[in-house]
Amino acid sequence: MCGILGLLAHDPSLDVAPEIVEGLSLLQHRGQDAAGVVTCGPKGRFFQVKANGMVRDIFDAASVSKLIGGMGIGHVRYPTAGSFNNAEAQPFYVNSPYGICFAHNGNLINTESLLEFMDEEAHRHINTASDSELLLNIFAYNLQLTGKFRINEEDIFTALGAMVKQVKGAYACVAMLAGFGLIAFRDPNGIRPVGVATRPSGSGKDWIIASESIVADANGFTDWDDVKPGEAIIITRNRVTRRQIAEPSTFAPDIFEYVYFARPDSVMDGISVYRSRMAMGDALAEKVKQVLQEKNLTIDVVIPVPDTSRVAALNLAQKLGAPYREGFIKNRYVGRTFIMPGQQMRKKNVRRKLNAMALEFADKHVLIVDDSIVRGTTSKEIIQMAKDVGAKKVYVASCAPPIRYPNVYGIDMPSRKELVAHSKDEEAIAESIGADLVIFQTLPDLVESVRQWNPKISEFDCSVFTGKYVTGGVDEAYLEHLESLRADNVRGKLHLSTLLVQGKGDGEAVGKGGANGATYQEKSTVSSPTNRKDDNVGLHNSFQT
Repeated sequence: MCGILGLLAHDPSLDVAPEIVEGLSLLQHRGQDAAGVVTCGPKGRFFQVKANGMVRDIFDAASVSKLIGGMGIGHVRYPTAGSFNNAEAQPFYVNSPYGICFAHNGNLINTESLLEFMDEEAHRHINTASDSELLLNIFAYNLQLTGKFRINEEDIFTALGAMVKQVKGAYACVAMLAGFGLIAFRDPNGIRPVGVATRPSGSGKDWIIASESIVADANGFTDWDDVKPGEAIIITRNRVTRRQIAEPSTFAPDIFEYVYFARPDSVMDGISVYRSRMAMGDALAEKVKQVLQEKNLTIDVVIPVPDTSRVAALNLAQKLGAPYREGFIKNRYVGRTFIMPGQQMRKKNVRRKLNAMALEFADKHVLIVDDSIVRGTTSKEIIQMAKDVGAKKVYVASCAPPIRYPNVYGIDMPSRKELVAHSKDEEAIAESIGADLVIFQTLPDLVESVRQWNPKISEFDCSVFTGKYVTGGVDEAYLEHLESLRADNVRGKLHLSTLLVQGKGDGEAVGKGGANGATYQEKSTVSSPTNRKDDNVGLHNSFQT
């Protein structure tokens, strides 16, 4: 899972980097492994800072001051395809046929055939294991086929249309062409979110592209508009052009965005994440009430697992007429645990992340509300914490149905055998995590909780619950291959952790620049693709990182 951001200021003399960095901090929940920013300055020069780590650690005042220009893109990353390697921090860059920077949220499912195409027909070298770099090179290859030294919007739409026919999977992307403008586009199913917004600026408008609307809201942008499935938007200082680049397909945003990943104050595809989570709590309350009556059980208190389940838990408690209490205090400086590599690391970080207050648990029958149960590691530790401080009985209610299948569209969920609900019924799941009872939301109730806020969306990608993948092309062989890649990625992360503990990690940055090993060095692009006289772009551009 990743977060993407693009910003174009109407006044080219302004530096957009500070706002991009601020925007990335608002998307930090979408990626905590790496972050990067590339800006386009005078004469089409690119300036870049990127590294592994959190936004606050990478971008200090010195590094931000080197990001010059009134146009730029940014990215925060969790690795899914690819690895933890610093070289795979985005945005990516190519200089042929033009200077293009690129940030991607999602995951391609036909990378093997695409890599063969790149090697045997396109003759373009891919430097990393990231499918994002692969996607960038496919776009660049199709631009190259125009054979033009100077291109226009029509050429870009043509290249994107050809690319969409070649790739399969989930992608929400922002690209920047040197001295030209920004491009936003989305896969034909609209699995991953991205939208655009504007704000007045002198005689024109500033434009922002982001994964979630909260970035636009916080920076004074209005008129948020989601990029439609299969649509591309080209934004320059002169005009904005939109075009459908893919044949109409099933519009199926990933429902897990609303369950867990997105911020509650975001609106995506016309759906308030906050209101959808309220509705999840209402629907789950009916299921809980039914189960408790059938089993002749009572509860004394409803306690959420912070933070994403708070909204649903509050509505659930109100529906049940039960007290709502904050029983877990969260350390906000520990990242999301279900994506952390290794069971021991996850267990340790659960205890670092949450602390149970005995006052709210002692001698009580407790209903703990969580957004979902993935590996079960977090749930097991939380339940044990509740019992350690005196809870008589611990029941768990999940806002999502049992997660039985891996996500192949950009969320780094584990292999099937690591999913606690895979091949288990509710009783077996409860035993695995140490709960006295587990109650799951039904899939129809979950879907309706989200869909009711935008009835135009008839379907969501619910593949983690059903194993039915909206793009097709996902079979047993592919799942086994994906699971092997993820296992290698986890081993690599654990190896890196060992090296850092032993003091064998990289000790210095390349060149001058960003904090935390962020690189800052100079390269050159071939040419600017612009055909405009007023963009002030030279024939040869420099690239600084």
